[in-house]
Amino acid sequence: MEYIATKNKTKEVMDKYEIFFKKKFGQNFLIDKNIIEKIISSANVTKDDVVIEVGPGIGNMTQYLATASKKVIAIEIDKDLVEILKNDTLKDFDNVEVISSDILKLDLDDLFNNKLKGEKIKVVSNLPYYITTPIIMELLNYRDHIESITIMIQKEVADRINAKPKTKDYGSLSIAIGAFTETTYVTTVPHTCFIPEPNVDSAVIKIDILDKPKLSMENVDFYFEIVRAAFSQRRKTLVNTLYSAMNIFESKTQIENLLEELGFEKTIRGEALSIEEFETIAMKIEKDILKK
Repeated sequence: MEYIATKNKTKEVMDKYEIFFKKKFGQNFLIDKNIIEKIISSANVTKDDVVIEVGPGIGNMTQYLATASKKVIAIEIDKDLVEILKNDTLKDFDNVEVISSDILKLDLDDLFNNKLKGEKIKVVSNLPYYITTPIIMELLNYRDHIESITIMIQKEVADRINAKPKTKDYGSLSIAIGAFTETTYVTTVPHTCFIPEPNVDSAVIKIDILDKPKLSMENVDFYFEIVRAAFSQRRKTLVNTLYSAMNIFESKTQIENLLEELGFEKTIRGEALSIEEFETIAMKIEKDILKK
């Protein structure tokens, strides 16, 4: 079997089937086997693992994943590419199952709770830029079943996910993912490693699911409501953003007093707060204001 993760081989397959790259699906195929091998190595894929790959394209990385893992579940939205995967590029692999579906419309309850019940699951994907965040957040809904998520995404988004407090990239996305995981920035991937070439560079990050989330409060929805409000106007203080974005406070002074009781300066901004500090504030607001 010949691997297709080169520019010439990828073009050869596309020409053979008269297939054109579709911008609406964010199709950028990886043609650098060294990057593919680095992704799989950083994901620590072994023969004990079932790998879920979202957006396999024509199978450039899938071929390597199939060789390294117990089984690959490849979920592809483009029906034209599904036929290529099944009948050509992956036909020699008996441990690959190709599912023709949009990942956000797939019955993931059935996939994780029935089909893959008891399996050691890792997600390894080159995600389409236009829908990266919804896919990650949907997968995190099934974090009890997933060991890790190793993905190639737009570098700008990777920087935001991996950002720490008091940095320009830190925000609600950093917290939404970081509350349940530990993230590692693996490597930057130049746009020349793809066909067609995207306009920006990509990055590989590994998201390890924590056995115990960083949040302990029960009302997680309220926690994230606080976080979203805090970053709704980044240049403003936390007092101003909470007061303007949430209709639960009597006055800004009420918020200032609450923060000072917890030992925070009343001029603090959301970007300065850690995941745990946001929880301290959220729990205090829930106790003193919501439950009055």
